[in-house]
Amino acid sequence: MAARFTIIPAIDVLDGGCVRLTQGDYERRRTYRDDPSQVAREFAAAGATRLHVVDLDAARGNSPNREAISGIRAAFGGVLEVGGGVRSERDVDELLGAGADRLVVGTVLAREPHLVGRWAERHEGVFIAGIDARGGIVRVSGWQEETELRAEEVAARAGSLGCVSIIYTDIEVDGTGAGADLDGARAMYRAGGVPVIVSGGVGSAADIEAAAAGAAEGIVAVIAGRALYEGALDLGDLFGRFPPEPPQRMSW
Repeated sequence: MAARFTIIPAIDVLDGGCVRLTQGDYERRRTYRDDPSQVAREFAAAGATRLHVVDLDAARGNSPNREAISGIRAAFGGVLEVGGGVRSERDVDELLGAGADRLVVGTVLAREPHLVGRWAERHEGVFIAGIDARGGIVRVSGWQEETELRAEEVAARAGSLGCVSIIYTDIEVDGTGAGADLDGARAMYRAGGVPVIVSGGVGSAADIEAAAAGAAEGIVAVIAGRALYEGALDLGDLFGRFPPEPPQRMSW
Protein backbone atom coordinates (compact mmCIF):
# COMPACT_ATOMS: atom_id res chain seq x y z
CA MET A 1 0.00 0.00 0.00
CA ALA A 2 1.37 3.42 -0.94
CA ALA A 3 2.26 5.88 1.81
CA ARG A 4 -0.35 8.49 2.62
CA PHE A 5 0.70 12.10 2.05
CA THR A 6 1.32 13.73 5.45
CA ILE A 7 1.46 17.31 6.73
CA ILE A 8 4.10 17.77 9.43
CA PRO A 9 3.88 20.83 11.68
CA ALA A 10 7.19 22.38 12.73
CA ILE A 11 8.56 23.76 15.97
CA ASP A 12 11.82 25.69 15.78
CA VAL A 13 13.37 26.29 19.20
CA LEU A 14 15.66 29.27 19.86
CA ASP A 15 16.54 30.53 23.34
CA GLY A 16 13.85 28.18 24.68
CA GLY A 17 11.03 29.76 22.66
CA CYS A 18 9.10 28.77 19.55
CA VAL A 19 10.30 30.93 16.65
CA ARG A 20 10.46 31.16 12.88
CA LEU A 21 13.29 32.58 10.83
CA THR A 22 13.05 34.07 7.35
CA GLN A 23 15.41 32.43 4.85
CA GLY A 24 17.43 31.02 7.75
CA ASP A 25 18.50 34.46 8.96
CA TYR A 26 18.84 34.52 12.75
CA GLU A 27 18.50 38.30 12.68
CA ARG A 28 15.07 37.96 11.02
CA ARG A 29 13.37 35.94 13.69
CA ARG A 30 9.88 36.12 15.10
CA THR A 31 9.00 34.51 18.42
CA TYR A 32 5.48 33.10 18.43
CA ARG A 33 5.25 31.25 21.72
CA ASP A 34 7.30 30.88 24.91
CA ASP A 35 6.40 27.23 25.57
CA PRO A 36 7.18 24.81 22.71
CA SER A 37 5.65 21.90 24.63
CA GLN A 38 2.27 23.63 24.68
CA VAL A 39 2.50 24.13 20.93
CA ALA A 40 3.23 20.40 20.58
CA ARG A 41 0.10 19.60 22.60
CA GLU A 42 -1.98 21.81 20.33
CA PHE A 43 -0.61 20.17 17.20
CA ALA A 44 -1.37 16.73 18.69
CA ALA A 45 -4.91 17.83 19.56
CA ALA A 46 -5.41 18.95 15.95
CA GLY A 47 -4.56 15.43 14.78
CA ALA A 48 -0.84 15.61 13.92
CA THR A 49 0.89 12.23 13.94
CA ARG A 50 4.38 13.54 13.23
CA LEU A 51 6.25 16.60 14.44
CA HIS A 52 9.35 18.31 13.08
CA VAL A 53 11.57 20.00 15.68
CA VAL A 54 14.70 22.04 14.99
CA ASP A 55 17.07 23.16 17.73
CA LEU A 56 18.31 26.42 16.21
CA ASP A 57 20.74 27.08 19.04
CA ALA A 58 22.45 23.72 18.56
CA ALA A 59 22.43 24.19 14.78
CA ARG A 60 24.84 27.10 15.03
CA GLY A 61 26.97 25.52 17.73
CA ASN A 62 25.44 26.98 20.90
CA SER A 63 24.13 25.08 23.94
CA PRO A 64 21.39 22.66 22.89
CA ASN A 65 17.78 22.90 24.07
CA ARG A 66 17.59 19.36 25.43
CA GLU A 67 15.10 20.25 28.18
CA ALA A 68 12.74 21.84 25.67
CA ILE A 69 12.96 18.78 23.43
CA SER A 70 12.21 16.46 26.33
CA GLY A 71 9.16 18.62 27.12
CA ILE A 72 7.98 18.39 23.53
CA ARG A 73 8.39 14.61 23.63
CA ALA A 74 6.27 14.39 26.78
CA ALA A 75 3.54 16.46 25.11
CA PHE A 76 3.45 14.70 21.74
CA GLY A 77 2.74 11.02 21.25
CA GLY A 78 3.41 10.68 17.52
CA VAL A 79 6.63 10.38 15.54
CA LEU A 80 9.13 13.03 16.66
CA GLU A 81 11.90 14.04 14.27
CA VAL A 82 14.61 16.32 15.63
CA GLY A 83 17.32 18.22 13.82
CA GLY A 84 19.82 20.95 14.51
CA GLY A 85 23.33 20.27 15.80
CA VAL A 86 23.30 16.47 15.48
CA ARG A 87 27.04 16.16 14.92
CA SER A 88 28.44 13.62 17.37
CA GLU A 89 27.64 10.23 18.80
CA ARG A 90 26.89 11.96 22.10
CA ASP A 91 24.27 14.11 20.36
CA VAL A 92 22.72 10.99 18.85
CA ASP A 93 22.58 9.17 22.18
CA GLU A 94 21.21 12.20 24.07
CA LEU A 95 18.45 12.89 21.57
CA LEU A 96 17.39 9.27 21.27
CA GLY A 97 17.44 9.13 25.06
CA ALA A 98 15.18 12.19 25.11
CA GLY A 99 12.65 10.26 23.01
CA ALA A 100 13.36 11.35 19.42
CA ASP A 101 12.24 8.80 16.83
CA ARG A 102 14.15 10.28 13.88
CA LEU A 103 17.28 12.42 13.78
CA VAL A 104 17.96 14.87 10.97
CA VAL A 105 21.61 15.08 9.92
CA GLY A 106 22.77 17.92 7.70
CA THR A 107 26.18 19.37 8.56
CA VAL A 108 27.70 16.01 9.47
CA LEU A 109 26.28 14.40 6.31
CA ALA A 110 27.99 17.04 4.21
CA ARG A 111 31.30 17.08 6.08
CA GLU A 112 31.75 13.64 7.66
CA PRO A 113 29.41 11.23 5.87
CA HIS A 114 31.26 8.19 7.21
CA LEU A 115 29.92 9.04 10.67
CA VAL A 116 26.35 8.96 9.40
CA GLY A 117 26.97 5.56 7.85
CA ARG A 118 28.35 4.25 11.13
CA TRP A 119 25.45 5.67 13.15
CA ALA A 120 22.89 4.29 10.70
CA GLU A 121 24.33 0.81 11.12
CA ARG A 122 23.96 1.14 14.88
CA HIS A 123 20.51 2.75 14.79
CA GLU A 124 18.69 1.39 11.76
CA GLY A 125 15.72 3.40 10.50
CA VAL A 126 16.54 6.53 12.48
CA PHE A 127 18.40 9.01 10.29
CA ILE A 128 16.96 11.55 7.87
CA ALA A 129 19.18 13.52 5.51
CA GLY A 130 18.66 17.24 5.95
CA ILE A 131 19.53 18.94 2.67
CA ASP A 132 19.31 22.72 2.83
CA ALA A 133 20.32 24.54 -0.32
CA ARG A 134 20.48 27.98 -1.84
CA GLY A 135 20.79 28.06 -5.61
CA GLY A 136 21.33 24.29 -5.58
CA ILE A 137 24.37 24.55 -3.28
CA VAL A 138 24.21 22.97 0.16
CA ARG A 139 24.57 25.16 3.24
CA VAL A 140 25.39 23.88 6.73
CA SER A 141 25.81 25.00 10.37
CA GLY A 142 22.35 26.44 10.66
CA TRP A 143 22.54 27.60 7.03
CA GLN A 144 25.34 29.98 7.97
CA GLU A 145 28.09 28.34 5.88
CA GLU A 146 28.18 27.43 2.19
CA THR A 147 29.75 24.19 0.98
CA GLU A 148 30.94 23.22 -2.49
CA LEU A 149 28.42 20.38 -2.66
CA ARG A 150 25.40 20.29 -4.91
CA ALA A 151 22.14 19.16 -3.34
CA GLU A 152 21.79 16.17 -5.69
CA GLU A 153 25.26 14.99 -4.68
CA VAL A 154 24.31 14.90 -1.01
CA ALA A 155 20.97 13.23 -1.83
CA ALA A 156 22.81 10.39 -3.57
CA ARG A 157 25.08 10.10 -0.55
CA ALA A 158 22.08 9.91 1.78
CA GLY A 159 20.55 6.99 -0.05
CA SER A 160 23.78 5.01 0.07
CA LEU A 161 24.42 5.60 3.78
CA GLY A 162 21.16 4.25 5.13
CA CYS A 163 19.11 7.43 5.59
CA VAL A 164 15.42 6.56 5.50
CA SER A 165 14.30 9.81 3.90
CA ILE A 166 15.38 13.31 2.89
CA ILE A 167 14.11 16.65 4.16
CA TYR A 168 14.77 19.15 1.40
CA THR A 169 14.63 22.89 1.98
CA ASP A 170 15.14 25.62 -0.59
CA ILE A 171 16.47 28.42 1.63
CA GLU A 172 15.40 31.09 -0.86
CA VAL A 173 11.71 30.42 -0.18
CA ASP A 174 11.86 29.39 3.48
CA GLY A 175 9.59 31.52 5.64
CA THR A 176 8.31 33.52 2.66
CA GLY A 177 5.03 31.73 1.87
CA ALA A 178 6.02 31.76 -1.80
CA GLY A 179 5.47 28.01 -2.25
CA ALA A 180 7.80 25.04 -1.83
CA ASP A 181 10.46 24.08 -4.36
CA LEU A 182 8.79 20.93 -5.66
CA ASP A 183 11.06 20.60 -8.67
CA GLY A 184 14.01 20.50 -6.31
CA ALA A 185 12.27 17.94 -4.11
CA ARG A 186 11.65 15.68 -7.11
CA ALA A 187 15.32 16.00 -8.05
CA MET A 188 16.27 14.85 -4.53
CA TYR A 189 14.13 11.74 -4.96
CA ARG A 190 15.67 10.93 -8.32
CA ALA A 191 19.17 11.32 -6.90
CA GLY A 192 18.69 9.61 -3.56
CA GLY A 193 15.98 7.04 -4.20
CA VAL A 194 14.41 7.54 -0.76
CA PRO A 195 11.17 9.36 0.19
CA VAL A 196 11.36 13.15 0.30
CA ILE A 197 9.80 15.55 2.79
CA VAL A 198 9.67 19.05 1.36
CA SER A 199 10.13 22.07 3.61
CA GLY A 200 10.15 25.82 3.19
CA GLY A 201 7.81 28.25 1.50
CA VAL A 202 4.46 26.67 2.33
CA GLY A 203 1.98 29.51 2.73
CA SER A 204 -1.43 28.28 1.61
CA ALA A 205 -3.67 25.26 1.12
CA ALA A 206 -2.82 25.47 -2.58
CA ASP A 207 0.84 24.87 -1.70
CA ILE A 208 -0.17 21.77 0.28
CA GLU A 209 -2.23 20.49 -2.66
CA ALA A 210 0.68 21.02 -5.04
CA ALA A 211 3.01 19.08 -2.75
CA ALA A 212 0.48 16.26 -2.37
CA ALA A 213 0.28 15.98 -6.15
CA GLY A 214 3.96 15.02 -6.10
CA ALA A 215 3.31 11.88 -4.06
CA ALA A 216 3.80 9.72 -7.14
CA GLU A 217 7.25 11.28 -7.57
CA GLY A 218 8.59 10.48 -4.12
CA ILE A 219 7.20 13.39 -2.06
CA VAL A 220 5.61 11.82 1.04
CA ALA A 221 5.15 14.88 3.26
CA VAL A 222 5.38 18.62 3.62
CA ILE A 223 6.55 20.60 6.64
CA ALA A 224 4.53 23.67 7.59
CA GLY A 225 5.59 26.32 10.07
CA ARG A 226 5.00 30.05 9.77
CA ALA A 227 1.70 29.64 7.90
CA LEU A 228 0.32 27.63 10.83
CA TYR A 229 1.41 30.16 13.44
CA GLU A 230 0.01 33.09 11.50
CA GLY A 231 -3.33 31.43 10.74
CA ALA A 232 -2.93 31.04 6.97
CA LEU A 233 -3.33 27.27 7.41
CA ASP A 234 -5.64 25.34 9.74
CA LEU A 235 -4.37 21.88 10.66
CA GLY A 236 -7.79 20.51 11.51
CA ASP A 237 -9.17 21.47 8.11
CA LEU A 238 -6.10 20.16 6.32
CA PHE A 239 -6.20 16.82 8.10
CA GLY A 240 -9.81 16.48 7.01
CA ARG A 241 -8.60 16.61 3.42
CA PHE A 242 -5.26 14.86 3.90
CA PRO A 243 -5.58 12.31 6.73
CA PRO A 244 -2.10 11.84 8.16
CA GLU A 245 -0.17 8.61 8.02
CA PRO A 246 -0.52 6.52 11.21
CA PRO A 247 2.76 6.57 13.20
CA GLN A 248 3.27 2.80 12.92
CA ARG A 249 3.40 3.05 9.14
CA MET A 250 6.00 5.80 8.94
CA SER A 251 9.13 3.93 7.95
CA TRP A 252 10.50 7.16 6.49
